[in-house]
Amino acid sequence: MLQNKIYIALVSLLFITFAVVLNFFPRSAWSALEKRDLARFPEFSLDSLFSGTFTTSVNSWYSDSEPFRDRFMALSMKQKDLLRIVMGDDNVTFHAAAGPVEEGEDEADTQEMDERDVGEYHNKLTADENAKIAHNGIIIVGSGSNVRALMAFGGSSRGGVQYAEAANAYKRAFGSAVNVYCMVIPTAADFYCPEKARRRSNPQQPTIRNIYSHLDPDVRAVDAYTALGNHAAEDIYLRTDHHWAPLGAFYAAEQFARVAGVPFRPLTSYERKVVHRFVGSMYGYSQDIAIKNAPEDFVYYVPMGIDYTTTYTDYTINADYQITGERKPYKGIFFYKYKDGSGGAYCTFMGGDTRITCVRTPTGNGRRVLILKDSFGNALPGYLFYSFEEVHVVDFRYFAKNMREYVRQNHITDILFANNIFNAYSSKICTKYVKYLDQPNGVYARPTATKKKTAPVSNPSPQPSQTTSSPVTQQPAPEPPTPAPTPQETPEPDAGE
Repeated sequence: MLQNKIYIALVSLLFITFAVVLNFFPRSAWSALEKRDLARFPEFSLDSLFSGTFTTSVNSWYSDSEPFRDRFMALSMKQKDLLRIVMGDDNVTFHAAAGPVEEGEDEADTQEMDERDVGEYHNKLTADENAKIAHNGIIIVGSGSNVRALMAFGGSSRGGVQYAEAANAYKRAFGSAVNVYCMVIPTAADFYCPEKARRRSNPQQPTIRNIYSHLDPDVRAVDAYTALGNHAAEDIYLRTDHHWAPLGAFYAAEQFARVAGVPFRPLTSYERKVVHRFVGSMYGYSQDIAIKNAPEDFVYYVPMGIDYTTTYTDYTINADYQITGERKPYKGIFFYKYKDGSGGAYCTFMGGDTRITCVRTPTGNGRRVLILKDSFGNALPGYLFYSFEEVHVVDFRYFAKNMREYVRQNHITDILFANNIFNAYSSKICTKYVKYLDQPNGVYARPTATKKKTAPVSNPSPQPSQTTSSPVTQQPAPEPPTPAPTPQETPEPDAGE
């Protein structure tokens, strides 16, 4: 009887403690784990009350902003890690919440394509390692300080044709006056996925070959795949983030400069900078505590001995990340400096995505490049200041001008499509690129009642639940946007700018 009373007392105390914490402690406003603002208490109105939206919003706020949210999520991750199970003889580990691939799931179509400037790569680094399948199908490789998270690719070898067609459309629009290049940036999975987990992610090389095989003869393919594969033993991809590392972007930029026939400087021309204890977006996507416990160095490179000016045109955007207006151009810095431990370090380059960037250099060769990119492309421009007299950067999500006028007015001589394979595979994104050719200037969405967002803070990453739960699908998951720095920190100008 005494034991029952003690048990009831302990359970009651536990429930009372949780009730006090959840109802009286300060609510969380920002999640460093998910890299996003949490829900806020809604504004009251009679219309929202009678329509039911007010009570629904209150419920969402209550569940989304609980005190110590990140700590509770980290505790949940530890529990899942203890409950993980091993499936089959291949020693591939699954979290208890995830399931093994069902027999009969679609495999990649690996038929051979006519090769166009894409080499072979055979994984000799992590091929024999075991793997763990975490939340959202993220593949976790290695352990301890060397753990790596990989985002599975679900595309087929016949996909991505519209990316080639977008590049072809630009070449036809501008003719011989503008050189057009097409770069597909592979993700880390193709270089580091162990053989035991290969069926969880389709190979990317056949898709890249297919894209390049559909380019018109006068559109130049840039083989970043081979350039990266040749240096896979180096830190060319971030272990804790979905992006490549700045070093990987260096080798891709080098290959682009070679194809474009412009000068290119070695790494000795750059100053090496480091943000220590970086943990990127894959912590939130995988919800695996091992990623948090294995921070890495975010290493980037700042050009030395060259004077350049950076001009930004910032867009204002609403809560849905639609452009609502445009600010006057102003001069700023290209490299932002983040403190050790910052999860926003990938915003080092240009501070984010919601802007048009123009860098003017003393490289007087008459060549002016326009980079049409996603967030992977952010790391490329800083290596091209010795190669072009102007470097223009446009993110596929934020452009409210007419592309033909922009190219003509800025005397662009070269256009580089530089997008990772998820976005290259997306027909929606490729359609948007083509639309930019003929859209009128200054077509904006209506401002909403919510607070507007402006650069330099880029898009926050989507919640982990927004990524695909099954890695082998007919279409791959969309590339997550560049993670934003936390609201508590303000990046500083890097030394030398």
